[in-house]
Amino acid sequence: MGTAITHASEVTHPKAAEASRKSGALLTINGGSSSIRFALYEEGKPLRLLLDGKVDRVGLSGTNLSFKNSAEQSQNSLTIDPAHQPSAVAFLLDWLETQPVFASVKAVGHRVVHGMTHSEPERVTPELLDELRRITPYDPEHLPLEIELIEAFRQRHPALPQVACFDTAFHRTMPRVASQLPIPRRYEAAGVRRYGFHGLSYEFLMEELARLGDPAAVKGRVILAHLGNGASVAAVRDNKSIDTSMGFTPTSGLVMSSRSGDLDPGLVSYFARTEQMSAPQFQDMVNHASGLLGVSEISSDLRDLLARESNDIRAAEAVTLFCYQAKKWIGSFAAALGGLDTLVFAGGIGENAPIIRERICDGLGFLGIELDQKHNANNAPVISTDNGRVAVRVIRTDEELMIARSLTRVLGLRAQ
Repeated sequence: MGTAITHASEVTHPKAAEASRKSGALLTINGGSSSIRFALYEEGKPLRLLLDGKVDRVGLSGTNLSFKNSAEQSQNSLTIDPAHQPSAVAFLLDWLETQPVFASVKAVGHRVVHGMTHSEPERVTPELLDELRRITPYDPEHLPLEIELIEAFRQRHPALPQVACFDTAFHRTMPRVASQLPIPRRYEAAGVRRYGFHGLSYEFLMEELARLGDPAAVKGRVILAHLGNGASVAAVRDNKSIDTSMGFTPTSGLVMSSRSGDLDPGLVSYFARTEQMSAPQFQDMVNHASGLLGVSEISSDLRDLLARESNDIRAAEAVTLFCYQAKKWIGSFAAALGGLDTLVFAGGIGENAPIIRERICDGLGFLGIELDQKHNANNAPVISTDNGRVAVRVIRTDEELMIARSLTRVLGLRAQ
């Protein structure tokens, strides 16, 4: 269940890509651990989506580029032959350069998962690149590919401005009590603390809440649940993050598709003794072989597990564990906030799985959460009852659009 990319209320589709040449285009790059999402927008108000797509299975067999041309309303895909391409990054750039709209690109914005002390998007400089290389050990799952993407554009198009948009920046407002880790204090000086992630998604969701006129967006208590292949929950008070489920790395917090979420740290030494498991092997297990995949032994995709839960106890237990943990995080963050005004579901699962939303919210009536069954089943924008004290919303998040907005702000381009 991937994250939705377009919003009818926010991004309009032009009749022809030629229109982009009048005002220029903005390119967004969203590099993950094994995928690269991209989108091209026509600069202007509103930003117009021209072309978007994704490179899947980066670094693995069966790498594939899929893309959609908004003007032509067409979808296509290409298989990347690793024997004839130095990397998926080079293939993507080669392909982008063949697209007519690429000649009008004025700037490139990148999602950078880890930004440590950065609290705002920043223009890429040699100094910033050096810093990202230095902090790669903080996020070895994402930063190497993101750095490779930035460097590839700098080498091929050195005059093209690039902006780094940090996923951690949204959570820089967390109070010290929420960012500290209970380990020897000396490690904090080296940057070992809770950072939080999914910040671009959360920033977009808060802007959407404000656009929709929800008073809690400006002054109130909001819980944002970004539930997808990666999943996290954030607590926001008066438009500032006060806590989030992911901590030092994106592996922590909720059970995810193939990530474990929070674990007893004693498992590291236990597996080292009993399985002779090395640190890299443990890292690989908790990121790529755990979560829904590890518990079910079937699939990392919640849709597959829902289809099989009635006749396979492993699938049923994986689904139950996911919903139970999400419920616990919502409850704990309601306590941290001192109550709750608005709950938002987003991400591929949060946006498209009514049964999961229902199971997560079941038993949370004491917080004022009451779902309207019909609205929930239809993935309506508001799925709470009229009598519920908490507004429960479904909002399609859009990290690519958030990156494009950041480009316009940092570089002083035409307002979005």
